[in-house]
Amino acid sequence: MAGVREIRARIQTIKKIEQVTTAMKLVAAARLRRAQERAEAGRPYADTMQAILNRLAPSLRDYPHPLLQTRPVERIGVIVLSAERGLAGSYNTNLMRELQSFLRSHSAEARLSVLGKKGTTYLKRRGYNVVFEEAMPGSDISASLVRSLSAQAQAEFADGTVDEVYLAYSRFVSAMTQRPTVMRLLPMEPPSVETGLLSADDVILEPSPRILLDRLLPRYVDAQIYRAIAEAVAGEHGARMTSMSSASDNAGEMIKDLTLSYNRARQASITTELSEIVAGADALKQE
Repeated sequence: MAGVREIRARIQTIKKIEQVTTAMKLVAAARLRRAQERAEAGRPYADTMQAILNRLAPSLRDYPHPLLQTRPVERIGVIVLSAERGLAGSYNTNLMRELQSFLRSHSAEARLSVLGKKGTTYLKRRGYNVVFEEAMPGSDISASLVRSLSAQAQAEFADGTVDEVYLAYSRFVSAMTQRPTVMRLLPMEPPSVETGLLSADDVILEPSPRILLDRLLPRYVDAQIYRAIAEAVAGEHGARMTSMSSASDNAGEMIKDLTLSYNRARQASITTELSEIVAGADALKQE
């Protein structure tokens, strides 16, 4: 058994760690609240955009829009939204595992645009072709960043640099659940016409459907990227809060166990000292 001093030193060290993890948990919880609100606020816009495209679906049938063109897949582009910092449990590991599984299932050459330091470091060390890297926003999501990623993806797809574009991110479900997701962004599949929607002949559109599509389809790509970033940011904060909460709980349990060991060691030390005193007193009496 370790000595009293050693156990006391370990208790003090773990208490300091517990203070740090508790503080990080509180910070992550505060950031998660704002990020979750932002992610939830972005969903209605993306859903409404999808509903509008569904209304215009009949006009997509014979319209050769650049974002709808399909061709043999030789190169793919992937926008990867990873963690910026560590101490978030298995958040980044799960996303990288899902991404690698996806890339292995595709024989096409992959060009990766990565947001987040953890993902960039991980993918570069393993020899992946990272053509763009940027820090993952921790609070406010810059509109210029979203437009830059969207414009790059659309331009590379339109000029044939890549034949498909995907988004890889962790979809936010709850603070304890983040679901790694890889979804195709381009080419966009023509939205299916839902039962009961009016046909194009039943609705008068101003301006014309094609003009609307020319303007809405690029914005739809913007909306999908913004939504994915918002979900990823919320997921990272949720994973970090959960991880730090678990670390704080574990530290508390360790402190309890070490305190019990400390009390036992201290009691044994006192008992030993008393025994030595009694033995010394008996020795003096015999003299």
